[in-house]
Amino acid sequence: MSSTPSGPPPACDPSPAEHYFTGRLAGRPAGDDEREVLEVRLRGRDVEVETAPGVFSAGRLDLGTRVLLREAPTPPDGGHLLDLGCGWGPLALAMAVEAPGAVVWAVDVSERALDLVRRNADRLGLPGVRAVLPHEVPDDVVLAGLWSNPPIRVGKDALHALLLQWLPRLAPGADAHLVVQRNLGADSLQAWLGGALPAPLEATRAGSAKGYRVLRVRRPAGGAAGTHGDA
Repeated sequence: MSSTPSGPPPACDPSPAEHYFTGRLAGRPAGDDEREVLEVRLRGRDVEVETAPGVFSAGRLDLGTRVLLREAPTPPDGGHLLDLGCGWGPLALAMAVEAPGAVVWAVDVSERALDLVRRNADRLGLPGVRAVLPHEVPDDVVLAGLWSNPPIRVGKDALHALLLQWLPRLAPGADAHLVVQRNLGADSLQAWLGGALPAPLEATRAGSAKGYRVLRVRRPAGGAAGTHGDA
């Protein structure tokens, strides 16, 4: 996840580029002395999760993610769901709570983040969560849904490549929901998606709140899904 609320980031968060690609902490799980328990509300459920320095929004549930959790519809209870750029896992955990029959892939480049997701899934009794590096999602997985607070600050080229890698994997009739801060280019990203995504994928605005846009990418029923190799 990468969209940030207004104002300066908390001191525990690294810079966006450090977190997503070259973070000194990202390559190793957090130790016992680094992890802390955070109380958060996920889709109406109060839970305790573990977080640690070196992952996005370690000290709280960030505003963009809260907006997406409020605006996104209930995910389908079956098939494969994806949290792209999962951080410590709020979106993946929320999907798994609402769709216990689905396999929820929590994808991040940070081993520290993935370890936290696994711990949190165990803590909450959510066996359907799979916290993995991007290349560990099997090529034949087709997505029934995708939620993401994507890493906007990594730059347009990297962001565009990321979205073109994963959005074409939507199944016919499936939606992706992305939350993006308006001041960080939500409207321009929507316009780019409209021109860059392969047909029949469609990009629209599904909601707007607190300076954020929720963008929806849909593959109409009957439109064949792509695979990892199509990106």
